[in-house]
Amino acid sequence: MINPGSHGGVHVPDPSVFGYEEAEYGQTFISPKMVTDGMIFPNMNGQLVFKHAVAKFPEVIGEVLDAAGLQKTDIDLLVCHQANLRISQFVQKTMGLRDDQVWNNIQRYGNTTAASIPIALAEAVEAGKVKKGDLICLAAFGSGFTWGAALIRW
Repeated sequence: MINPGSHGGVHVPDPSVFGYEEAEYGQTFISPKMVTDGMIFPNMNGQLVFKHAVAKFPEVIGEVLDAAGLQKTDIDLLVCHQANLRISQFVQKTMGLRDDQVWNNIQRYGNTTAASIPIALAEAVEAGKVKKGDLICLAAFGSGFTWGAALIRW
């Protein structure tokens, strides 16, 4: 289902479902029908997100490693977006990384959205898990089904 509250030029096969007529690109609106039917609240298909995340994390990490001419065995520490511990554990297993190569803090803070990687990286540094010369891989999968990864030589 699309987000009916942000039209953004997305073609809706039957706009009457949301209680509005077709509108020009860029308009943002909420109809009375959307409020009455509870369609203004975000929703998430957790299983779908999980399946995409566990596929995209290793893929994008592989891409950034390939671009740098490196292998997954070169990673000293993986810091993923802290959306779900099961996602992080699945990615860890898929990539063959040890527990000491992955930093997780979601069990302490929950999903801190865009702040999760900076918080986790700062914690890893403070805990002495990051040393000069280490290869740190940062990876994210987030809102709007966007994903990316970066490497930092510490």
